[in-house]
Amino acid sequence: MSSSFQRESRLPQTRLAVISYVIVGLIGLLLFGFWRLQIVDSDRYAQLAERNRIRTIPVIAPRGSMLDRTGRVLVDNYPSFGVLLLRDDVDEVQRLLPQIADGLGLSLDDLQQQMEAAKSLPRFQPLVIKPEASPADIAFIESHRSDIPVLEMLMVHRRRYPPDGFLAHVSGYVGEVSPDEVGVSGGRYKPGDIVGKTGLEKQYNETLMGVDGQRRVIVNSVGREVGRLEQTDPVPGKPVRLTIDEDLQAVAEQDLQGKRGAVVALDPRTGDVLAMASHPAYDPNDFAVSVSKQEWQQLNEDPDRPLLNRAIQAQLAPGSMFKIFMTAAMLESKAIPADYQVFCPGWAEFYGRIFHDAEKDHGEVDLHKAIVKSCDVYFYNVGQRLGIDRISYYATKLGLGRKTNVDLPGEDSGLVPSQEWKERVFHQKWYPGETISVSIGQGATVVTPMQIAYTIGGIAMGGVFHQPHLLMSDQPGPEIDFPISESTTDFITQAMWGVVNEDGTAAASRLPGIEFCGKTGTAQVIGAEHKGEAGKQTQTKNNAWFEGFAPRRNPEIVVAVLVQAGGFGAVSAAPIAKDIVKAYYDKKQGKFQLLTTQLLPNGAPNPMRAATPAPTTVAMPIATPNAAAGAASQNVVRAPQPAGKSPAPQPASKPAAPADPAQLAPPKPAQEAPAEAAPGQTREEQ
Repeated sequence: MSSSFQRESRLPQTRLAVISYVIVGLIGLLLFGFWRLQIVDSDRYAQLAERNRIRTIPVIAPRGSMLDRTGRVLVDNYPSFGVLLLRDDVDEVQRLLPQIADGLGLSLDDLQQQMEAAKSLPRFQPLVIKPEASPADIAFIESHRSDIPVLEMLMVHRRRYPPDGFLAHVSGYVGEVSPDEVGVSGGRYKPGDIVGKTGLEKQYNETLMGVDGQRRVIVNSVGREVGRLEQTDPVPGKPVRLTIDEDLQAVAEQDLQGKRGAVVALDPRTGDVLAMASHPAYDPNDFAVSVSKQEWQQLNEDPDRPLLNRAIQAQLAPGSMFKIFMTAAMLESKAIPADYQVFCPGWAEFYGRIFHDAEKDHGEVDLHKAIVKSCDVYFYNVGQRLGIDRISYYATKLGLGRKTNVDLPGEDSGLVPSQEWKERVFHQKWYPGETISVSIGQGATVVTPMQIAYTIGGIAMGGVFHQPHLLMSDQPGPEIDFPISESTTDFITQAMWGVVNEDGTAAASRLPGIEFCGKTGTAQVIGAEHKGEAGKQTQTKNNAWFEGFAPRRNPEIVVAVLVQAGGFGAVSAAPIAKDIVKAYYDKKQGKFQLLTTQLLPNGAPNPMRAATPAPTTVAMPIATPNAAAGAASQNVVRAPQPAGKSPAPQPASKPAAPADPAQLAPPKPAQEAPAEAAPGQTREEQ
């Protein structure tokens, strides 16, 4: 009995020892945990505690404004609010996402995708889930501060463009940066940033885009702001002054209403782009913040292709505009005597095929008359004698078949065919009959309106070609010289003067008191023999061209006009160029009634065709960017400028426009080139 009692008394001692060791171990673990919390991880937990009390909210920098050459605001900003999602507690955010999606009218799938895309970002970095908050959204956020503390409001500056697509293809639009753009930015961009997607917004994005700031605020347990700490102010983007003259732009835009086409007006002495319009155009304000998939698909599938910048991307046969290049090749190469004459009965036969002229009979034709009356038969013969390689050489040297390098993304180069080109692309030899078509600007030859303005302006300047540019500068654009003899320049400009002033093909566009010169062009989009085979939906009407400049020597303004399916160039295109040149001279003489973008809605009468307006003199101070852009926006960005050239004319102000930006960047538009006309049916002109 005694031994049994001793064993029983020893058992509690063993258990007590084990329990003591366990207690000591637990105390050791607690002490180790306290040591980690208070010594090793103290900074980390202090930061987490601080985040429960303090939030860092970005302060978005406004983009710089765009001004016209006289300082009038074309594109600016307006204040708005976005919705931020605070992601510090991911589990809490995931739990609240369905309620957030329902309250803000968002797709839960889209929110989940945004959360997934932001996984690589620090959790303390908030996510913009709705760039444009409505009054209902603001009310929802404020009324659910206690149960949805992960939502916050963000004051932003939305882009505001002129209405109705005015200047749309020049300005472009902005949108949220894509993952690919973030990846290649080298840390410059972060998800949610707004960047330029097309046009000048993209070309000069680094200048227009400011540097965001931030502010730190104290919040209570339900996320409501109760105090503010320090704030880092944003650095606004810098405004850019453009070469665009808003008044000339307004005339161009109004004249193109209801048409498919483009207008480019340049100062060939400097390369300044005075006006550039493409119609139909999209309205950048319709892209406000974001665009639905349905709207985006509709824009891309629209047969009128409003996303296409026809001024630099519509590659079309130039028609009789090409006769100016043929004339330069003929006179400069001296392969054909300058007094060469041809009898035109309205047709000619080459290589067993009949090539027609629109006129039944031009009679005896020399080079001057061939340009003034736009005689195809004359240039058929010139093309046969020059040959395709000589034609290609001079057309290329004069600027066709390559980009002008205007400061806009997406410019196309056009095409000037040659024997080498056909062998390389089609692995076929060049046939002499193809040269006949090329000689009047048909066949495989395609150009853009920008190229036509640039090249013919350079020819009128004696072979001095200034690179077109839209950023205002006190120096001319980079210069390319292909010297043309004085006699050739004088002959071509005199003949183009005759087109308008000697009962030529554009006699109806004469401007009394102005040396207005020009050349009409009417280009086929399908051969006459194939028109009967084309379906009812196929567009077979000719494209209308006109190139005009003034004065005759050393011109100050050159205007290229394209009207697709416009018929004769003299009827559809020449009056537009006439209006722009007249407006230019009226402004010089103080007779032009100053316009603003907003004064020309669709359907408004063109002041250039109204009864003679009363002369108006307006003197106003330079317009400054919207107040949202901040005082720092006053430093207008210009290209590097040497001394010696006078500044831009005295600017005038204009009211700002409504609305806002877009998000998606369009894919590069497909080439808009015409069907190649058959050699026997290549009549174009007038």
